[in-house]
Amino acid sequence: MKFKYIPILLSAIIATSFTSCKDELADINKNPNAAENPLPDYLLTGAIKNTTDAYWGTNNINSSLLFIQQWSKIQYTDADRYIFANTDLQDLWITSYTKGIINLNKLIEIADAQQNTNYRGVAKVLRSWTFLLLTDAYGDIPYSQSIQIKQFVTPEYDTQKDVYFGLLEDLKSAQADLKLDGKAIAGDIIYSGKIDRWKKFTNALRLRIALRIADREPEKTKAVLAEIKAEGGDFISSNAEIAQLVYSNSPNQNPISNTFDTRNDHRISKTIVDKLKNLSDPRLPIFASPTQDATPETYVGVPNGLLTSDANSLGLNKTSKPGAYFLAPSAPAVIISYSEVLFDRAEIAARGFSTEDAAALYKQAVEESLRQYGIKEDAITTYTNLPAVKYNAGNYKKSIGDQKWIALFGQGLEAFVEWRRLDYPELAPAVAGTLGGKLPVRFIYPGREQSLNGVNYKAAVARQGADLLTTKLWFDVK
Repeated sequence: MKFKYIPILLSAIIATSFTSCKDELADINKNPNAAENPLPDYLLTGAIKNTTDAYWGTNNINSSLLFIQQWSKIQYTDADRYIFANTDLQDLWITSYTKGIINLNKLIEIADAQQNTNYRGVAKVLRSWTFLLLTDAYGDIPYSQSIQIKQFVTPEYDTQKDVYFGLLEDLKSAQADLKLDGKAIAGDIIYSGKIDRWKKFTNALRLRIALRIADREPEKTKAVLAEIKAEGGDFISSNAEIAQLVYSNSPNQNPISNTFDTRNDHRISKTIVDKLKNLSDPRLPIFASPTQDATPETYVGVPNGLLTSDANSLGLNKTSKPGAYFLAPSAPAVIISYSEVLFDRAEIAARGFSTEDAAALYKQAVEESLRQYGIKEDAITTYTNLPAVKYNAGNYKKSIGDQKWIALFGQGLEAFVEWRRLDYPELAPAVAGTLGGKLPVRFIYPGREQSLNGVNYKAAVARQGADLLTTKLWFDVK
């Protein structure tokens, strides 16, 4: 859905710092220009846009897209070599808590006052997605107490397991809140108020989380699947139902487009270019731009993690930017696609948790990813018949992992999770990486947490492991 954005109004909705050490934080930090009684539609629009910007923006472009080797750097390559200060990976954290979760908490309050269960359900779904982004990236996070921030201004960190389990309950509750015959909602720039699609989105997120915990808690995964089935729940069932935010022109453009308006230091990774070339994948011209200067190959990726001088020597005009599709101001920021849901259902079947046909669902997932980008049917048939693309029941993680990585192109944070969970594709560390031959497996916490919420930060680190890029999270069992 296209949307109009009112910067002053949205910036004035709910402004507060997430952590502090004063009980009077909420009163002290009141914005004199803020609306004391914000309208629910503006709260919803603001929460969607701000969280999606963070999901698709800086911490996607300068971290997870690099970690997962879909993008690379040709200038200022520190991030591609895993060199980060403790302020470099904080955008997702700060935006999610101060412009996402706090607004959604307020929206739930208003929904209760207005007895509009659909606003409440949508807010719970979006809040669950936001918390999911945070725990997937950082691990243990403030979750249960952050929902009551006026009471807990220095919230404790919940374990990742408890966050996942809590989100499953929140989404089950949201599903019950969403009523097809309930009150209308406004400000919905994802589904235009179509509650049937929000219900499908809800179940798709439940499925996503059920797989997050499958290697640790398979019985819980089975229980979640049984709950969804008992409810008669549906999943996203076509590309028309993809959960995504379709951007507009400046100043409402896609964050990637905005980045390329002023910078020229990102390129498509050699890793994914080589993979797509080897498969004769018809998505290559969509994912990558031709080089500006004539080169022996039309599409030239840059190896991840080169020294700046070595990267510079490859030439700005002789290497490929991401494709024009992704650089367009109106490019959609996908939250969850039909293809992903099909891959998830295929994996559920492969694990023996359903009686569906894993091979058929996998094939359909690949097909729908291609259709998502307008690939013609004859090319889809040719591609899915390739031996290297066909489903391998003996190693479902490799088949699903490799193709899901391609299908999630641009969704760096989600691709980063799935790579850690499935262990495919097999990626080599950055050429001049700084982690002793290892790849990152999490984000480091924002430095401000150490000073503003230090006791709870230290407790989380003591429990989870050192606050390093190489500390594995609970869901990452291998």
